[in-house]
Amino acid sequence: MSYIDLLRMSLSSLRRRKLRTVLTVLGVVVGTASIVVMISLGLGLNKSSMEQIEQYGGLTTITVYPSENGYSYTTVSGGGVMVESAGSGDKNSNEPIRIDDAMIETLSRIEHVEIASPVLSISALAKQGVWEGNIYIRGMSQEALEKQNFEAAEGSLPTSKDELQLFYGNTVITNFYNARTQQYYWETGVLPEVDFMNDPMFVIFDMDAYYNNKWGGKDENGTPVPAPKKYVVPSCGVMAGGAEEYKDNSNYVLCNIEALKTQLTKAFKGKVIPGQPTNSAGKPYKQIYYDEAYIRVEDMKYVEEVQEQIRALGLQANSNIEWMNQVKEQSRSIQAALGGIGAVSLFVAAIGIANTMMMSIYERTKEIGVMKVLGCDLSAIRNMFLTEAGFIGLIGGAVGLILSYGISAIINFAMRGMYNSGISYIPVYLSLLALIFAVVIGMLAGLFPALRAMRLSPLAAIRNE
Repeated sequence: MSYIDLLRMSLSSLRRRKLRTVLTVLGVVVGTASIVVMISLGLGLNKSSMEQIEQYGGLTTITVYPSENGYSYTTVSGGGVMVESAGSGDKNSNEPIRIDDAMIETLSRIEHVEIASPVLSISALAKQGVWEGNIYIRGMSQEALEKQNFEAAEGSLPTSKDELQLFYGNTVITNFYNARTQQYYWETGVLPEVDFMNDPMFVIFDMDAYYNNKWGGKDENGTPVPAPKKYVVPSCGVMAGGAEEYKDNSNYVLCNIEALKTQLTKAFKGKVIPGQPTNSAGKPYKQIYYDEAYIRVEDMKYVEEVQEQIRALGLQANSNIEWMNQVKEQSRSIQAALGGIGAVSLFVAAIGIANTMMMSIYERTKEIGVMKVLGCDLSAIRNMFLTEAGFIGLIGGAVGLILSYGISAIINFAMRGMYNSGISYIPVYLSLLALIFAVVIGMLAGLFPALRAMRLSPLAAIRNE
């Protein structure tokens, strides 16, 4: 018996018993749709979490902070870090490890590090007309700024290392308030009328002096604290995004770190720059130390390795890869639980297929006997019943997939406010696997009835009424 004959006979048999076929197929439809939708929820949650991680800095970046553990370090040799000494018993163990230019150079030489940029941050007060706002200025190297691919709604990233230029994050405008009414955006719901690009912005860096002067403070000699100088700092651009659309660096004012260092040295001449360490006499050091370092690794697979080398230097190193591993572990558990729930429906459908095929054998016993008497091969009889069961699985799987996409679309529409990319995600490979799985389940469910049909006695089958 050819494959064409098998297909023709199987389809003919299914058409003769339309109601039973439809009901059996319906069970496969429900089972397939259940397992696909359940797994898609787990995949959607994982996809949404990955996108959120990307917004918080990506998967190839490491944030490095100074440490108080007292490790001392040398330089990088042969792509690795050589730790000179460590531990509480070391003579340098009480000395904090700070991030300076030498440390940045050491970090840049670690194997697989693409960018090592110092990060210097300072709070300042920005004023434009009646509007005032506390801003957080964050200086980075020009290369680091450009590699992060910030999208600008207006203007562009800073281009000068000599003149301080400010690139405002998209949510910075919500930090401004009306100095007359003392009301913020979060109280009124109305965005401040601040024009970063076209109106001059005055920036006060010495905020301690500003508030001491404002509140009538006096210095150690009893002299009233003079008002600090206001600087007109040009704006070079504004980050794309809504006022409440949070993403990495959206609440910072970014600038070139060299220009920021020059500006701070001028603004705090003879004084300690806020956040900078001092010597035993309370005087500032000649060099400027950095709050943190921004490390970009060439590939995600090297992040943990680079982290370990950075920690060997005595520094703290955090990355989103740790968060991602936790998310993946949770996602696997969720997918397994949801997939198990859906699998129960498909198992019930398999029982329905087996029952249908067994009933078909009882109704077609005489037909099977005639086929055997005429010399039909036993494997052909087995294959005929397996093909029928496979067709039930194929039809049910295909319809179930269409139903899954519909249910997924409804879920995503209903949850669009909470999950921008959708909570249900059905990739192509899931669709193909579900269809193959439905066919395989159908054939497995029909295997026992097919074997039973193959073993029927020809004479007993012919005598059957």
